[in-house]
Amino acid sequence: MDINKTEVNELEGRVEKISLMLEKAKIGDYVSMMAKPKRMIFNNFIAGLARGFGMAIGFTILGAIVVYLLRQSVFLNIPIIGSFIAEIVKIVQDNL
Repeated sequence: MDINKTEVNELEGRVEKISLMLEKAKIGDYVSMMAKPKRMIFNNFIAGLARGFGMAIGFTILGAIVVYLLRQSVFLNIPIIGSFIAEIVKIVQDNL
């Protein structure tokens, strides 16, 4: 078995590329995180809280925009849906 220097250099280059790719992928961080399940649970908990808070704020803003647009359409007095929208706006205002 005669191994050429060029083959060794080529293999070293490939191994170096693979190690750089693994470093960029942060596999080591992922493995260390998986080794500590309490930390992973805590990170997922915080991420869930942030998602829920973001959804609540987004829904509040979206709901306010919809109610505002409904009010404006009542003022425009659209014949077909004006009375229906007026009832919806009245119900929303009564609940506030």
